[in-house]
Amino acid sequence: MDISEKTKIDDLLSNYPFLEDLLVEKSPKFKNLKNPIMRKTIGKVATLKQVAGIGNIPLPELIAFIKKAVETHAGGTREAVRDAAEKQETLKGIIRDLHAGEDMEVLKQRFRELVKEVSPSEIAAMEQQLIEEGLPETEVKRLCDVHVQVFKESLERHEIPGAPPGHPVHTFMKENRTAEKIMADMDALISSKADAGELEGLIERLSRIHIHYLRKENQLFPLLEAHGISGPSSVMWAIHDDIRALFKKLAQETKAPGKTAGTKTLEELLTAVKDMIYKEEHILFPMALETLSDGEWAKVRQGEEEIGYAWITPDEGWTPKPDTAPPQPAVAQKIPLSTGALTPEQVDAVLTHLPVDLTFVDEKDRVAYYSAGKDRIFPRSPGVIGREVSRCHPPKSIDVVEKILKAFRSGEKDSAAFWIRFKGRMIFIQYFAVRASDGTYKGCLEASQDITEIQQLEGERRLLNWD
Repeated sequence: MDISEKTKIDDLLSNYPFLEDLLVEKSPKFKNLKNPIMRKTIGKVATLKQVAGIGNIPLPELIAFIKKAVETHAGGTREAVRDAAEKQETLKGIIRDLHAGEDMEVLKQRFRELVKEVSPSEIAAMEQQLIEEGLPETEVKRLCDVHVQVFKESLERHEIPGAPPGHPVHTFMKENRTAEKIMADMDALISSKADAGELEGLIERLSRIHIHYLRKENQLFPLLEAHGISGPSSVMWAIHDDIRALFKKLAQETKAPGKTAGTKTLEELLTAVKDMIYKEEHILFPMALETLSDGEWAKVRQGEEEIGYAWITPDEGWTPKPDTAPPQPAVAQKIPLSTGALTPEQVDAVLTHLPVDLTFVDEKDRVAYYSAGKDRIFPRSPGVIGREVSRCHPPKSIDVVEKILKAFRSGEKDSAAFWIRFKGRMIFIQYFAVRASDGTYKGCLEASQDITEIQQLEGERRLLNWD
């Protein structure tokens, strides 16, 4: 690569990633090079001449410094790639030994000696590779917090990336600050042994973090999976479910008159939520900012409103820029059906107004459609379209989902039904195998319905009684 005053800084760092740390060491003014948003915006247009001005370094001195560093690094790109592969193998070896029971302090020292630095994306890639090589996701989840402890010193040397107001990452982090404030108020109440009712009110308020997790699961994770990053998100989803279970456990502990939240359960909950915030801001969000395009972030933003927000509303300022505008049909053609014909608009309106929530999974086990009714029982967002259905369920449910689909595909079963209590309502959930006229399996239809009022029906109410 030719290195001159016209060289773009993003092009340079893409070819020679090791230069990032060297430039920051040369001038603290270059610390924004570690910010993915800055790299993808200003970095695309800023030349070395402009960068030299920012760092207050003479241009010839900066170019000579960079060329010498590239020569010292023995050939640049190919060497860097080989180093990256070796680094991944070293990281995986450390984590395998950790899972085998080796002392964490010994492994921390090995990391300091052999690797020294690790980025959020490298941790995600390492966990992904370990899972693909056979390490169970449940085992990765079990020691997830310990992984972070091994790499914590290195992670904290990386600046937590910022994002402009209104960007999904900015909104996630704004919610995290609110969660931290609620937890600080809870800690203060616990220390002062204040009124139990006030503490329970804060626990209820904190439980809205479930919505924060839903947006990650339905909007962010599907796009990361499209880039081959599925293991870390599955592990994180499983931890979300652990946190939800702790909220339920606390609710049970306070159900009986005079009972207050158990101290041990509450401590576990607060620790888990705080640890999740750390993992989001030091690993997930930096890695996602490096991975996803502006168009993909626009998709995340467009689907957020359907799920909602925990305590806040997004700030103004960031304007999504989708990769492509959705095609607009010139003429609404009617779709011939087995008994009649409807326009696409009519089909959508009929499905949306049914008193059930529908989701259709195609023959390849990918979500093809969901009915976007205004009162959906279980939230859905556009991020699930095209996603493997097993990835749309909590990790603990995946085996059952795959078992149902296998029975439908083989013809062993044609339906499955379940009913649960959800937010004080009785929900009836049915799955149906969808087959063509020749019996070919075409997919699975899920129908969810709130039957609370239906269960209470008695006597008759005829058409003539309506007013």
